[in-house]
Amino acid sequence: MRIVVDLNKCQGYAQCAFLAPDVFTMHGEEALLYNPLAAEEERDAVARAAAACPVQAITVEGLHEGAPVEPVQAFSGAPWEPRDGR
Repeated sequence: MRIVVDLNKCQGYAQCAFLAPDVFTMHGEEALLYNPLAAEEERDAVARAAAACPVQAITVEGLHEGAPVEPVQAFSGAPWEPRDGR
């Protein structure tokens, strides 16, 4: 599964960070950081987070297929650092 967030649409409501905190996190009050290749065990939380986004800024490729997705380069300047050290 591959997560894509349209950061131009994102308004910082943080519903995603609340529902899937190991995948999405807020940096400050408005900047969103996320792991574009979340772990398989996060699938349900990511689906809930995408559905809860008030501006529909989150797209999840391969959400229903369960097939692995090839890695992609993260577009933010900061490296992703999972909360639990994974």
